Amino acid sequence: MGSDASKDGKSQVQREGRQHCSGLFCNMGRCFNALRHLGPPLPAHWMTQHTVLISRAPVPDNVPLPRHSLQSSVMEWTIPNLISVFLPEFPHRAFPGQDDFQILGFIAKGSFGPILKVKDRLKKKTYAVKVLVKADILKHGFLEQSKEEVNIQRQVSHPFLHNLQDCWQTQCHLFIMCEYCSTGDLYTYWLLKGQFGEKEARVFAAELGCALGFLHNFGVIHRDVKMENVLLSDQGHLRLADFGLSRRLQCGGKAFTICGTIQYMAPEVLSGNPYSYAADWWSLGVLLFSLVTGKFPVPPERDHCNMLRKVRVCQYSMPKILSPELALLLSELLCKNPAQRLNNLERFKRQTFFRGTSFDSQLLQKTPIELILELKNHPDRPTKAMRGLPMDYFQNFDCDILHPPTSTTDLSPSLVHLDMSQAADD
Repeated sequence: MGSDASKDGKSQVQREGRQHCSGLFCNMGRCFNALRHLGPPLPAHWMTQHTVLISRAPVPDNVPLPRHSLQSSVMEWTIPNLISVFLPEFPHRAFPGQDDFQILGFIAKGSFGPILKVKDRLKKKTYAVKVLVKADILKHGFLEQSKEEVNIQRQVSHPFLHNLQDCWQTQCHLFIMCEYCSTGDLYTYWLLKGQFGEKEARVFAAELGCALGFLHNFGVIHRDVKMENVLLSDQGHLRLADFGLSRRLQCGGKAFTICGTIQYMAPEVLSGNPYSYAADWWSLGVLLFSLVTGKFPVPPERDHCNMLRKVRVCQYSMPKILSPELALLLSELLCKNPAQRLNNLERFKRQTFFRGTSFDSQLLQKTPIELILELKNHPDRPTKAMRGLPMDYFQNFDCDILHPPTSTTDLSPSLVHLDMSQAADD
């Protein structure tokens, strides 16, 4: 989801939460609604941890626009309309049956639906399947972004990227299947540890630098580099994930949409000015600063205007606990002028902080990250992974997401009774 559009629309995209589930997942003992958030209001601190996108992409001409509410339009749309608008990026087929796929659990709450842990019985492999609700995608104007997300992931493959395995659609949902990272995300371990040493930070930085360098050379800007989008392999090495805001840039091209997670946004993004790949390197600087100091260089604000004011006046002074080499790297990444910022992999590799470090992906992954493996078994890890959600958050949810309705009148009540007057928060 990465195409630019007008800035007259606004939505808050929230991407966290973990819980077990059931329904068709009857063996899981819990039920959740993949179609709409029905639980209690999110904690206030979530608003600063989640992706913000200020844009609205138009729905194509061949799709009828809602007249008064999404309720009436969903009832009027024919099944072929709901399917064809997402073609050809999402092939149309049924969700695999229980003889083929076993739903093992619930990984997280994504922007437009759940992320499921699924086992392919035939291949005997486990995957993460992101479920996207078509109604929400169209409601928020994310049609082109959803197509861009899978188009990009189909074309890129790298050891430090979370690679796409498959994607498809049913009548009401899109499914994006990727490799499963059982260790979790970097943000959870940051919450557990408080701050990391420079030894671990050097490996993480080298791996993320390689991932960004590869994407940028391919003409892709990620636009949501943050700890929550850094997944960890069984050996503690990194996989940059979530291409929902990524987009391709032509040579010399610029992006304009104000998007990302607010405390990671570069000043040129916050200001609404044109920006390019340098914005990703700023986000990497914020991530590394936070990782080694235990706090963000600028505390997150609730909106991009206030955040921009704070970023403009911040001096980004480096704590004395940092080595001169790391302080120099961070100061070059957190340069407010994108033209002067460290903004490519070759400059990144030449930093004195990486002296003696190989940027070969096989050598980087040769040694396990012991600290991550130790923290993986920490008793507080499940609680930290929940991000403050109550344990009963997903209890009262409609679970009938994988069986397609036989007619438009059989659509899930959550889809039919969408209230367009509500705010665009998921």
